[in-house]
Amino acid sequence: MTRFLLLLLLYLLPLGATHAVEVDVYTGEVAVAGQSASERRDALPEALRHVMQKMTGLRSFEAYPQVEPALAVAPSILLSFHYRSIETLLPDGTMADELNLVARFVPAEVDQMVRRLQLPLWQANRKPTEVWVVVDNGMNRSIMPVEFSYVRDAMDAAAQRRGLPLTWPSPDEDGQYPVDMQLLWGGYTEDLASPRGDGVLIVAARREGMEWHVRSNLGYGKQNWAWRMREINLEAALLEAVEKAVDQVASIDAIAASDLGTWQYELTVQGLRRAEDYERCLGYLQAVPVVESVAVTSASPDTVTFSLQLNALPRYLEEAVSSGRVLELDEESQAYRLAGAVNRGG
Repeated sequence: MTRFLLLLLLYLLPLGATHAVEVDVYTGEVAVAGQSASERRDALPEALRHVMQKMTGLRSFEAYPQVEPALAVAPSILLSFHYRSIETLLPDGTMADELNLVARFVPAEVDQMVRRLQLPLWQANRKPTEVWVVVDNGMNRSIMPVEFSYVRDAMDAAAQRRGLPLTWPSPDEDGQYPVDMQLLWGGYTEDLASPRGDGVLIVAARREGMEWHVRSNLGYGKQNWAWRMREINLEAALLEAVEKAVDQVASIDAIAASDLGTWQYELTVQGLRRAEDYERCLGYLQAVPVVESVAVTSASPDTVTFSLQLNALPRYLEEAVSSGRVLELDEESQAYRLAGAVNRGG
């Protein structure tokens, strides 16, 4: 009876909170001149291209020439659509309304297309990247000056279009940030890394004459990148910094087409002594991008064996678990433990 109740509890527990963001990869958006049927028909392939960019993390498909002709199926796999009007900043500094077609395509058809075209797959469940922008105008140095707030909006929109969630630090009531300015200016992403394993992008821009010298440092998981550029237009430089960040993050998280498929994997977790332990573990496993479904194979008072259905090679699960800081591998038993639960009493 106790075993039955334990298994029942595991199945009925709600999902635990996760810091990852579920990106809608099946919806594409494109600017249109009007709402006529012909305008919509002509724009649908471009909306599908947007979907493919979000799904793969690729900035362009130059290396995949078969993608362009495949986009012609867009009208036949359209699931729903609507229009929305957004304000855009024109080169002359004025604002104008832009009409966008928002099209959602049949998920199963899009998934099949990605596999057929042998494209990489960037899982929809994505960790956000925190962005710090430091600007030195030659007279003072500050974190995201108010006069550049429009640039922040443009950076956020660019990342959102590619499917990378961004978070932005907020100042306190006095307008101060609880971080050492020298730390930011030095680009020390490892000192700002989130304990949850999210990414950190630091962009430092210094004005020298007519040019902006921009240095970007990106930390994501165990990887770190740095690059520099010179640009007269600061907005263009900051947008390119975001695009490069998406390139790098997607290159780490995307799964190669040859590694996609269906696998069953058993994972044993020890140290689950309380209801919140089970909830945290189950919620975490169900949130790992490569996990399609979770079932319970066996359970004892503090140990549970889960049967996972994966959509990629098991090594992607193992890499995700090793960097997720939720489960720790016990070398002696070769079973996992919930992080922080090793020395707790029952």
